[in-house]
Amino acid sequence: MPITHPAQKQALADLLSRLEWAADTDVTRLTAEEIAAAQQEVARDMGW
Repeated sequence: MPITHPAQKQALADLLSRLEWAADTDVTRLTAEEIAAAQQEVARDMGW
């Protein structure tokens, strides 16, 4: 599914950045719990 809306692109970029920063590792090796925690942080930063 293509992402076309700028807000969606920004949210995904923020999530990837948070995952890379928090895990300091290859994002393909993250656990579901690490991904969920990063998603919560990004959502909190966006006021969701």
